[in-house]
Amino acid sequence: MSKILIWPNPEKEQVRSLAQQIYRWLEKRGVQAVMPTDLARQLDLDAMACITDEATMQEIDWVMVLGGDGTLLLAAKQLMRWNKPILGVNLGHLGFLTEVEVPDLFPTLPLFLSGEYQLDLRHLLTAEVTRLGRSLIRYEAMNDVVVAKGPFARLVNLETFVDDAYVTTYPADGLIVATPTGSTAYSLSAGGPILSPDLGVFVVTPICPHSFFDRSVVIDAQQTVKIRIRAMHRETLLTVDGQEGFPLEDGDEIVVSASTHSVNLMRRPGWSFFHVLRGWRKGY
Repeated sequence: MSKILIWPNPEKEQVRSLAQQIYRWLEKRGVQAVMPTDLARQLDLDAMACITDEATMQEIDWVMVLGGDGTLLLAAKQLMRWNKPILGVNLGHLGFLTEVEVPDLFPTLPLFLSGEYQLDLRHLLTAEVTRLGRSLIRYEAMNDVVVAKGPFARLVNLETFVDDAYVTTYPADGLIVATPTGSTAYSLSAGGPILSPDLGVFVVTPICPHSFFDRSVVIDAQQTVKIRIRAMHRETLLTVDGQEGFPLEDGDEIVVSASTHSVNLMRRPGWSFFHVLRGWRKGY
């Protein structure tokens, strides 16, 4: 029997009802739908509960995420070591990562069940924070790694290196290192370029730099970016995909490089990033 893992955003109003509909729809077609135990309990769907351990994930064919891009980012990183294909069902605003809207879900599910889909490979970043030569913490990012000042109107000086070659020191509100996937997120709003997701590059974008050198820099994904904090105040923060944070101190270094992990997003036949981009522009 085929088995699909449902990963919902429990804060979405319609998600419980939709999960029940999907469960019944799949059951009629001989497919078992399960859900991580903590999420199933939050939605009072104990019949779907399962532990996402090694044995269970080996039986999973693919994952269906119910939410928006943020939910998909969270699920993808928690499940990345199993490298299961992910289908994103959008319950929020227009998303770049999710594939189908709710009205299109059931008409298109037979395609995905029969294997008539294409995979959209997305690469991740690894960010490691070091202090006085000692590693403190490591993160995986699908969108971006951001070093930003705190709430007060103080610039932070960010010494930036690529493969140990000094680039510049940005006196700025912050600095973004983004994947092509993340180029349409915070980096875009800070003036960065839109990158096709299949490119093997990263983009480094300063946030409100107090400098004439305010352009983004696109580098090869095999290169490493190192950012050294020069700020005496203690409000500087590292954020990862807008979901995780770590306080930084003067002298801390953040080393950003290509992750060994990747994520496969499920797409309908004929999917194009530029079609999504065109739809996003119309939406605004």
